[in-house]
Amino acid sequence: MKSLFKFSTLLKSLLILMITIITSQVYGQKVKPSESGYAPANGSKVYYEVYGKGKPIVLLHGAFMTIDTNWGQLIPELSKNRKVIAVELQGHGHTPFSERKLSHTALASDVTEVMNYLKIDKADVAGYSFGGAIAYQLAIQSPERLNKLVIISSTYKNSGWLPEVNNAFKGMKPELFMNSPMHTAYDAVAPDKTKWTKFLEQMIATAGQPFDLGDDNISKISAPVLVIAGDNDGLDKTELSKTYKLLGGGVSADMGPMPKSQLAIVPGQSHVSLMMQTATILNYLNSFLQ
Repeated sequence: MKSLFKFSTLLKSLLILMITIITSQVYGQKVKPSESGYAPANGSKVYYEVYGKGKPIVLLHGAFMTIDTNWGQLIPELSKNRKVIAVELQGHGHTPFSERKLSHTALASDVTEVMNYLKIDKADVAGYSFGGAIAYQLAIQSPERLNKLVIISSTYKNSGWLPEVNNAFKGMKPELFMNSPMHTAYDAVAPDKTKWTKFLEQMIATAGQPFDLGDDNISKISAPVLVIAGDNDGLDKTELSKTYKLLGGGVSADMGPMPKSQLAIVPGQSHVSLMMQTATILNYLNSFLQ
């Protein structure tokens, strides 16, 4: 009962986020992609949008989200001096539902296929939450495609979340999402609206499964990594500190060189509210990715 209450609170927060972002997009200025479409990827197809010109950055959204609902406020700013490639992962947004089992390896491979289709040899990659885990996997299996990596409120193993978050994942049910802003956003762009429940079931089953991309694999990531987290975003900060050390951080830079990777803990932020801090995240990205 306690876990269900905590999950209900989490879902309520997510719904507030969706309402806030969707409302701001309806009444705010929105840039249009210079290119959009589908890239063939591993027997299916993946939707993408391209904005701006310059050094490329690939954006990977969180679970149940779309390009707009995750990145709608950041894209106009990032695209002023960058080529932004935003991707919608399997079953999300415009990308069709597939019976293929969701896996970090498969989804990361889909991202490289989008890059191949757009003739992008290397790019910076930023991922939020679920998209952050896929970004970690991309860095592990295709390091040659990466310049720099940005991980926002995410982990590469389920033990990186606090126990109550993992319990909430296990307690998710499709009916909790019915007639929600997430459902509305899905219906607005999904190629087959009848797949909503199957999509939810697939994502919920994946969220409830333990995963671990491996400490050794994380320690071998050669690209500089910026990890951004809210101080109360559901991540276990003891585990996050260990992650940063695996990436070469957590040293006394007064006694040696500054690590190539960085860790930013944003005060007073939850998992949901962190992505609403557009100016803060943009400042971190611009500084790190220059």
